[in-house]
Amino acid sequence: MYDIKWIRENTDLFDKGLVSRGLEPLSKDLLALDDRRRAAISLAQSVQEKRNVFSKEIGQAIANKDTGRAEALKLEVARLKETLTASEDQEKQLIAALDAALSTIANTPLGSVPVGRDEHENVVRSVWGQPRDFSFSPKQHFEIGENLGLMDFETAAKMSGARFVINKGALARLERALGQFMLDLHTSVHGYQEVNPPILVKDHAMFGTGQLPKFADDLFRVLPDYWLIPTAEVSLTNMVRDNILDEAALPLRLTALTPCFRAEAGAAGRDTRGMIRQHQFSKVELVTIASPEQSEAEHDYMTRSAERVLQDLELPYRVLTLCTGDMGFGSQKTYDIEVWLPGQNQYREISSCSVCGDFQARRMNARFRASDGSGVRFVHTLNGSGIAVGRALVAVLENYQNEDGSVTIPAALLPYMGGMKRLERH
Repeated sequence: MYDIKWIRENTDLFDKGLVSRGLEPLSKDLLALDDRRRAAISLAQSVQEKRNVFSKEIGQAIANKDTGRAEALKLEVARLKETLTASEDQEKQLIAALDAALSTIANTPLGSVPVGRDEHENVVRSVWGQPRDFSFSPKQHFEIGENLGLMDFETAAKMSGARFVINKGALARLERALGQFMLDLHTSVHGYQEVNPPILVKDHAMFGTGQLPKFADDLFRVLPDYWLIPTAEVSLTNMVRDNILDEAALPLRLTALTPCFRAEAGAAGRDTRGMIRQHQFSKVELVTIASPEQSEAEHDYMTRSAERVLQDLELPYRVLTLCTGDMGFGSQKTYDIEVWLPGQNQYREISSCSVCGDFQARRMNARFRASDGSGVRFVHTLNGSGIAVGRALVAVLENYQNEDGSVTIPAALLPYMGGMKRLERH
């Protein structure tokens, strides 16, 4: 969320950032609204000053036994009170209108972000691994899972509708193994602290990370006051809400494996078969709370941590820098990691790592006390998938499939599989 003072002082940068995202410049309208707010404040102050002066004069008139003047001044004070109440009400309305407007405006991209309209103008940053050369035509994950008798979309649809799945037996264990492997890697190697957070949160938590009010249609609401998290980013980032941290505690790196829930309201007709786009899925999330000076390096560190998961699983992937038109609402800069899926013969997103600057911190009032004594400042927040468990399962099934329909277990997951080395139909 923006500080209107910053917009006033950086009008060109603000409008340029919006235009680079394919949006209309808004500074003129926002500043006009703020001017009205400031005028209301000025009027209220002026009226209050007059009331104070007249109140003193009433006392003097009474002391001088000038009843007529005292009564006239009392009438004037009463009139000013009505004016003051009206101007204060107007000020509250204008503050609410300004806050509402600011809360729906996307973050300003960093200067290093490529300008572009959509995903077709993203820039490939790096490529890792060589796609496997199959001696047969590779199947998609849902064909593999159903042929093994371990992936059941039909039964899931009977109880929950479309975009749900039941994984059974060894496949369910493989999915669990992936999540455990990722958590172990991030906590033991990368220094993230494991957290088991709530998956039900209130409005202010969703507002803090930017899901509300703009993206309510993408979420699942439970009762009037609760929402199911679309990602553990919401819970983990809100852990520092209304806090003032010591700079020595930064960066604070957090990770969690949670169920995630998304309405996929804008995905009608996309990925209707399989596990790519589900209403419920598991994901290992990475969140970092950093100082402004640390955030760029932490963005690279988080991305490398997510990459390490795919490297250990020996899954080919590429890293993209998203262009301005394809970035998320709260992001200043985003790296997407796309894993190779031979069944689809294309790369598909499996992780997205973003630096948000102080955009979320302002919404949450999350700050830190500088160690040099310069005062209290807003933290920077970062988030990324470390990685999406369901999509990792998809990638393993497709990249490790065999011609006989079985699936070889990646070496990195063998310690979690109880001696099992292959998925086979029984």
